[in-house]
Amino acid sequence: MQFNHDNMTGVMLAADLANMTKTAAPTCDDVQELFIAHQIRRPDVSAGAREEILDWGRRLHSVFSQRDITRRCEELNDLLGRSATRMYLTSHDGLRPHLHFMRDDDDLVRRIMAVTAGSLSLFLVESEGLRLGACARESCSKVFVDTSRNGRRAYCSPRCGNYDAVDRHRSKARQRPC
Repeated sequence: MQFNHDNMTGVMLAADLANMTKTAAPTCDDVQELFIAHQIRRPDVSAGAREEILDWGRRLHSVFSQRDITRRCEELNDLLGRSATRMYLTSHDGLRPHLHFMRDDDDLVRRIMAVTAGSLSLFLVESEGLRLGACARESCSKVFVDTSRNGRRAYCSPRCGNYDAVDRHRSKARQRPC
């Protein structure tokens, strides 16, 4: 399956926001920097908005972590119900046509909720409910979007995969008799 990474801003933002909720107390500046990195317009983050956005990120984390496709869809439908207001096609700022899932005058929190839930829903349709995941390494809580060719990614990064392989090797070595 081929993915157009230009159309995945909301999906990747959802994963990064979900992962941010697992770090030590992200600040308003941390959240704002994340939004700037994902090209979110007007990303000024107040303390109140920060709390709402991090709560939303925790809900997103649950969607990524859910292994059952039906349950994943139910959780995402709940998020869509809380976020989507009006979907429309646009081509602002010289960008190619793309979908917006909210009104232009919505506040930052509503915009983040709409773009992440809307983008994740389109991604889940295209990926047949798959390709969202949580790292298989027991000590890691990161989630990821699986854009690999075969769709069998199990770790958030090659580093976690390598650490897990080393841990398994050492565990087997300890179990062998001398």
